[in-house]
Formats: sequence, structure tokens, C-alpha cells
Amino acid sequence: MTGIWTRCNNCRRILYKQDILDNLFICPECNFHFRLSAIDRLNMLFDLGQYELIDQDIFPEDPLGFKDTKSYAVRLKENIKKTGLSDAVLNAVGTMDGIRIIMSAMEFAFMGGSMGSVVGEKITRAFERALEENIPAVVISSSGGARMQEGILSLMQLMKTSSAIANLDKGGIPYISVLTDPTTGGVTASYAMLGDINIAEPNSLIGFAGPRVIEQTIKEKLPKGFQRSEFLLHHGMLDDVVERRNLRSYIIRVLRLFLNKPRTE
Repeated sequence: MTGIWTRCNNCRRILYKQDILDNLFICPECNFHFRLSAIDRLNMLFDLGQYELIDQDIFPEDPLGFKDTKSYAVRLKENIKKTGLSDAVLNAVGTMDGIRIIMSAMEFAFMGGSMGSVVGEKITRAFERALEENIPAVVISSSGGARMQEGILSLMQLMKTSSAIANLDKGGIPYISVLTDPTTGGVTASYAMLGDINIAEPNSLIGFAGPRVIEQTIKEKLPKGFQRSEFLLHHGMLDDVVERRNLRSYIIRVLRLFLNKPRTE
């Protein structure tokens, strides 16, 4: 969003930008949830917006020498410059209502939030640290899926992250997965759908293959709202759909249920 005015992607109304900012990046007219950056997610969810970024010393490489219209190395440099991040996820440690947690927030603006070796490594490290410190893990997903520029090295991250989650489960460590618009491909097929509780923001696109790909494959028209969070909730693939303004309090309530801790009042 740049300038004073912007247009809602859903209702198409021209809106005063500050009204959206004051409303947690939600359209005040139709309740459409705009996409948030990883930093905005962390600031919104942690107590007083305070946290410690970790695993900041990991950077992507170009092991395959991949090139399409541009080389992968050039694309990485462009996205690092655009976002100020080293890759498409941030790991942070902090508290939510006094409960110490580790959180991973994905950045869609970095190559569509695609999951390469660095994203998989950082997500895995977050789970491993949660197990080591005996603290809950929260992942905020927003991704177009596995990063094609890394080929099989990207696909290996599905098993790597899933294995780390299995260890969390064995250790009795709570893991909350929050799916936002969009969460697709290999991220959906791995850690995004493996939480002890899986919740999503309203009208988020969630699935493995996109609806156009599915329609072309099965040669049928898909139902209205197919692969949107409300559709998945109705069909038992999500535990709840939570509006952004209620997300922090919802996660805190779930954490207290998992940890059997009373509210701090």
C-alpha cells in the first residue's frame, strides 16, 4: 500500500489507507483481510510487539545454477533488496500473555513465500528449539509452495519439517499452525496442516494444487469458495476460522488450554 488511498481487493472500494492500517489491515467495508508482512505478524502477536529474531545467519544459495528468464542468484538478490530479509521466513522468540513461545512467520513478498532449503531449515530449527526449551511453537504460513529453483532440495524440506513436528509430538510440545492467504503447495502438504490445532484467517486460499490446475485436470467446474478457509472448515480440514482482530487472544487461549495455565490477570 502506497500513497494516501488504496483499493480493496475484494469490494473494490477506494479506501483511506490509514483506516485500513488502524483496522489491522482489514477492509472496514467488507472485512477483507489484506496480506501482512512477516514483521507485521510478529509485531501484532507478541506481547508489546517485542521479540528476539533468531536464525538470522542463514542465507540461500544457488546449488543448481537455475535460470529461467533470470538466474536464481539474481532473483534472490532482488528479493533480499525488496524485502530486507534473507529469505521467506522469520523466526522469533518472545511471549504471548507471558507465555514464552517460538514463532515462525512467512513472508509472501519474498518469492511468493516459497519454501526452499533455508525456509525448511529455519522452520525445522524453530521446532527443534521448541523441543529443546520445552516451549510451544507457532507457525504463520503464507506461501505459494515449494521453490522450483531448488528442485528436489526444496521438496526434501517437506519430510524434514514433518519429521521435526513428529519429534515435537513425541515430546508433548504444543504446535499451533495458522494458515493465511495464500497457503498452498508443499507448505500445505507439510507443516502447515500438521499442527495440534490448525486455524486460518477468513477467505484464505488453502490447498495443494491451485483451483485452475484442478479444474483443468478433472475437467469440471469447482464449487463456489472451493479451497477457501470456510470451505475447508466445513469439510473438516481446519479446526477454526479466526478473524485477525481475534487471532492473538485466540492463540493465547489455545496455549493456556494446552499448557493448563490460568489467565494472568
